[in-house]
Amino acid sequence: MMYTELMILIAHILIALSSLAMAAVVYIAPSQTKLRINYGLIIGTLTSGTYLVISSHSGLVSACTTGLIYLAAVSLGTVLARQKLSQKNIT
Repeated sequence: MMYTELMILIAHILIALSSLAMAAVVYIAPSQTKLRINYGLIIGTLTSGTYLVISSHSGLVSACTTGLIYLAAVSLGTVLARQKLSQKNIT
């Protein structure tokens, strides 16, 4: 594995973990700014993951399975946070 791919892999893991943590934070204390940050982290994770799959020719099935599990978890947290935020803005 080349140095560049290793650095992107490390960044990918850190961004994904940050995104999961941010999804929890947004759910606990929702705000529009935190949601936008979380959207950016999700896009960063998907972009770096796509690059890693294309550049390393890794197993697409395992990468996609892991990516779908990550996306489902983060999406669920984000949707629930948006609902809490919209209810908070209504009342």
